[in-house]
Amino acid sequence: MIQKIKGTMDILPSETPLWRYIEGVMREEAEKFGYGEIRTPTFENTELFVRGVGDTTDVVQKEMYTFADRDEGRSISLRPEGTASVVRAIIENGKCSDPMPLKYYYIISCFRHEKPQAGRSREFFQFGTEMFGSHSPAADATAISLANSVLLRLGLDNVKLHINSIGCKECRPKYREALVNYFGERSACLCDTCKTRLDKNPLRLLDCKNPECAEIAKGAPKTVDHLCETCKKSFELLRSSLDAMKIDYVVDSSIVRGLDYYTGTVFEFIAEGIGAQSTVCGGGRYDGLVSSLGGPELPGIGFGMGITRIILAMTERGLDKVAVRTPSVYVASLGERAMVKGLEIVERLRRAGRYAECDVVGRSLKAQMKYANKIGAEYTLIIGDSEIDAGVAQLRNMQTGEQSEVSLDSFVI
Repeated sequence: MIQKIKGTMDILPSETPLWRYIEGVMREEAEKFGYGEIRTPTFENTELFVRGVGDTTDVVQKEMYTFADRDEGRSISLRPEGTASVVRAIIENGKCSDPMPLKYYYIISCFRHEKPQAGRSREFFQFGTEMFGSHSPAADATAISLANSVLLRLGLDNVKLHINSIGCKECRPKYREALVNYFGERSACLCDTCKTRLDKNPLRLLDCKNPECAEIAKGAPKTVDHLCETCKKSFELLRSSLDAMKIDYVVDSSIVRGLDYYTGTVFEFIAEGIGAQSTVCGGGRYDGLVSSLGGPELPGIGFGMGITRIILAMTERGLDKVAVRTPSVYVASLGERAMVKGLEIVERLRRAGRYAECDVVGRSLKAQMKYANKIGAEYTLIIGDSEIDAGVAQLRNMQTGEQSEVSLDSFVI
């Protein structure tokens, strides 16, 4: 038997109502904040992610699904995240000259070759937002507020916001030097991955999950202690804005995010009780990304929210039960004439916007009634030759047992 590829999932009809509900909340909340939906290709030129995400990141070095284009021989990659593709799209489609800010959201599948575990798969599903054209901390607060609104509407009031600032191109070099000095003195105790990061991407040393490295990182210099005056003021204004909006947060110096394009504000929403993959949303500012991909100097702020992790968090709190649509009417038929008449009736009901079912597998009347009850039909209509000849039948309320006579030729519920 051919089985699904490791790290992918089948989302069955019994599960999709929850997915559709969550996605609906995400769309509605984003549009309340003035974001419009954007859809980008599932695969892009590999160079987009190398330049955009960063060639020193684990994503580019170890996790991308990359292959040669059959026709042209160029390198293609399945998208590992959404932001780089959106930036490419706004540059290519001339949106950088539109009135600012530009605000987009998307619900997409992404692909990374990681070790599958609860809350982490190789094809994963993400709700993301991007805002371009504002340096103001008000934009940061708006992005955080949108993520918070989605989580609260889904009932996840146990998710905690962690914020940090990792500085800009002016103050980052001094902080980088302080990190290299600190971890360099302790390099003998670092894992092999962190020894590599020490030269290439020292910020990533702060969120290593290796216990020894994590313990060392606790004493590392803090980003907020090395900010320039501009970054310090922006971070203070963000905190004041969140306080005014009554959005609770903690300042967490270990929040750095894993992609090279982040600058300034970074944040994560962390859920309690769902295991190791507890970050359900992460984002931050990326003021140099648009220009690095060939566009103008255009600041940006956004986030990505993992849908499977949201489902884990909702399930842990018993919030994963959503109403499933059930048929308004089930038409039970006896004989071939009744089968045809049943098809006619359900077609009429469906065209009127109702959910209607009828027998299509040749069940007995008793089996049809059991099936109607199993699928939660609100009403049943039983028709046979005598009902067709009379032009009327009895419509039964499955909850109360009450019956009423209806015309077969004009019946619409």
